Amino acid sequence: MSNQTDKVLLGCVGAPYGIKGWMKITTYTDLPESIFDYSSWLVESKGQWAEMKVAEWRRHGKGVVARFADVDDRDDAVRLTGCKIAVKPEQLAELDENDFYWRELIGMEVKNIKGYHFGHVDGLMETGSNDVLQVKANARDGFGKKERLIPLVDGQVIININRETRVIEVDWDPDF
Repeated sequence: MSNQTDKVLLGCVGAPYGIKGWMKITTYTDLPESIFDYSSWLVESKGQWAEMKVAEWRRHGKGVVARFADVDDRDDAVRLTGCKIAVKPEQLAELDENDFYWRELIGMEVKNIKGYHFGHVDGLMETGSNDVLQVKANARDGFGKKERLIPLVDGQVIININRETRVIEVDWDPDF
């Protein structure tokens, strides 16, 4: 993606499915069919983004298949194989004040309640019991850490997330 703030990646186009323009869709959403909650997609092909409408879709095994409007044969579907699927951020559902999309947390600074600066959020991962912040440590980390994994547990570990200052305050010992 050219700019992380102007598009939200939701999946990609997989292999053609049949001869009438259907394609397998790889989704990055929790539920595969959730990708179809968006009325139109931005599809990236050869570095260019174009808005495309889904004409029809259905579940297929554990995944989903779809056909775009104006894609009526296998040859057209083959040309879209591997293309990224994104939406505009304003298409995402509004969250409650205390809920966050992962993409909002990326890049935020992380400090503990005593003021120790851990670094910034480089990524997140799902562990089953709770999500985990992957914090890239400062170059001169006093404990020699390059990365910290901090559980995203609200009220116990995560004390405050401030969207305006882009700081996450945690109750976490720096030598963990």
